[in-house]
Amino acid sequence: MKRKWKVISLMLTVLMFAFIAAGCSEGTGGSSSEVSVGIVLPTKDEPRWVQDEQRFKDALKGTEYTTEILFSQGSSAKEKENVETLLNKGIDVLIICPQDGDAAAAAVEAAKKDGVKVISYDRLITNTDAIDYYVTFDSLAVGAAQAQYLIDNAKGKDTPLYLYAGAASDNNAFLFFQGAWSVLQPKIADGTFKIANSSEAEALKDTADLSRDQLSKIIGQVTTNWDPNEAKNKAQTHLTAASDDMKGDVAILAPNDGTARSIADVFGTDSAVSSYLVTGQDAEKASIQYVIDEKQSMTVFKDVRTLVQDAMGMAIEILEDKDPETTGSYDNGKIEVKAKQTDVIVVDKDNVKKELIDSEYYKADEFTGL
Repeated sequence: MKRKWKVISLMLTVLMFAFIAAGCSEGTGGSSSEVSVGIVLPTKDEPRWVQDEQRFKDALKGTEYTTEILFSQGSSAKEKENVETLLNKGIDVLIICPQDGDAAAAAVEAAKKDGVKVISYDRLITNTDAIDYYVTFDSLAVGAAQAQYLIDNAKGKDTPLYLYAGAASDNNAFLFFQGAWSVLQPKIADGTFKIANSSEAEALKDTADLSRDQLSKIIGQVTTNWDPNEAKNKAQTHLTAASDDMKGDVAILAPNDGTARSIADVFGTDSAVSSYLVTGQDAEKASIQYVIDEKQSMTVFKDVRTLVQDAMGMAIEILEDKDPETTGSYDNGKIEVKAKQTDVIVVDKDNVKKELIDSEYYKADEFTGL
């Protein structure tokens, strides 16, 4: 009887090792147990990031490398958990678009400790030396383009100007607003525009170069947190409080397409608003239809196909022990981060077909009225 149990025990041990070996073999074949490039994106609730997910996957096709993409769903805690999950899978490169630039520092410091190279994607991770590269659109140029569009298309002098910004937790929101302010400020100072919804901006209207603290005070008043509902509520509050001389023909600096549509819907239903100019960015499909329908004036087209290719190209160069090409650098509060910048394009009704349809970013049959 004892011999029988010994045989059974031996067989169970052999089976256990066989299963372990099979699991290890599966991992080296490209399963979830071994990943070359880990990617963490902010949320699946916005079309932009879902599109990026597929483009990242496509960018690795035909290579020997593997990727896994996780979403933080608006939570910095989940973001850190995602990074830890990817580190446990043996990644060599981490591409991360932070939910909160400061909060993401802890996550990437864990990556650095593991010897993983970190690429900050689209949004800069701040106040840490644990990032190696930054792949981005020129955020100052985005804001400047939005502002210049308002200047070029405003009617006369004393045009009411409504200012809105992204999230105070996102360094890009500061860069967008800084770029816009640098172009708008001279036209505010000379009376082309009059600020309608920010006492902090009004107090600084003669200041060309704003400090981080001054920017923070303005953004604190006009932040949308990148949330269309919050943008809608703020716009309704501002219009309710506005006097008649702050209506009529107005100009609106909206930070992105999602907020632009919400703000446009509010201003478009106020009978005291004769006309409005409203900016955007990201060339979201819904906003392109708004541009065609003249509900949104413009959007800044950031071709994420190029941004994804730049980020994944940089990751592959790192995996192949090459030095990635960079075109500039950004101060993240701790170090100067080497960066690769991608150009942006202003799109309005006049060039929407050329820039977005002819370039095959979208298909013509996805829109009406082209």
